[in-house]
Amino acid sequence: MPATRLAVLDLARGLAVVAMAAYHLSWDLSWFGFVDWPVAQGGSWRILAACIAGSFLFLAGVSLDLAHHKGVRWRAFGRRLAVIAAAAAAVSVATFFTFGDTYVRFGILHCIALSSVLALPFTRWPFPVTVAAAAVVSTLPLWAASDGFDGQLWLWTGLGTPAYGSVDYVPLAPWAGVTLAGVAVSSLFRSARIWDRLSAIRAMGPPGRSTRFLGRHSLSVYLLHQPALYGLVWAATLLVGDVDRAANAFVRNCSVACQDTLGTADLCTNACRCTVAALKSDGIWTALNDAPDTASLRERMNTRYAQCLADPDMLQKLD
Repeated sequence: MPATRLAVLDLARGLAVVAMAAYHLSWDLSWFGFVDWPVAQGGSWRILAACIAGSFLFLAGVSLDLAHHKGVRWRAFGRRLAVIAAAAAAVSVATFFTFGDTYVRFGILHCIALSSVLALPFTRWPFPVTVAAAAVVSTLPLWAASDGFDGQLWLWTGLGTPAYGSVDYVPLAPWAGVTLAGVAVSSLFRSARIWDRLSAIRAMGPPGRSTRFLGRHSLSVYLLHQPALYGLVWAATLLVGDVDRAANAFVRNCSVACQDTLGTADLCTNACRCTVAALKSDGIWTALNDAPDTASLRERMNTRYAQCLADPDMLQKLD
């Protein structure tokens, strides 16, 4: 195993950072009503978010194995853990003042910190034991969930239902299983000398160097990129003037509800956009927003929604 830093790991972590930034920018654009993408609720978006979170947790396990398989380097581990824990606390405080009750109580950084503590002993244990542990932790929500874990005290476990929602929630189960899987895969790669072969990848071109830079400084980028993106999108609202956020929010929420019933993303999005256009054409969109509980207005909204579902070309006719 070469002693030099593996460029391939920095590349992988850098790509995860790029994907994370793209996701968060999409979330910000949706939050401020610039787009009607269901970033917070859509199934495909949730899968993307899970893949991004999983990649960071997996790479954390790989890094643990590479750093400590010959013997735990306690000082380095303690320093890294302290930095991540402090960053996690900072995220909780910042999001509390930004989002109120939906602040980050146990997000990706909290999970990486606790998962690292859990996974550390497995860097010295046999591969089959680590694989078994990864399987157990990953499947805990399927067979160990209980009402006894409901509420805020046990939200970190992932085995109950938290009392509040959160803009970022990455509990120990099943996610620590991904970190354990990273330890196991790295151990297998060491045994097969795959890391030796991958060490030849240097990525010295401009894109590679930029991506590796992001990977080397992933924690700093994580802490800085979202405030920067959020601020830029907020500033854009001041420059471009009024955005029809109500319409975008309606399409976003309508699409999620529609997909829960029909399961067809494109059809649902088009039908919901068509509904908004129809209500504006009818001259009742503003009234509906001002008095959303008015029975007659909701009946007309439901009628237009049904028409749009039945006639996919209705949106073009309204245009």
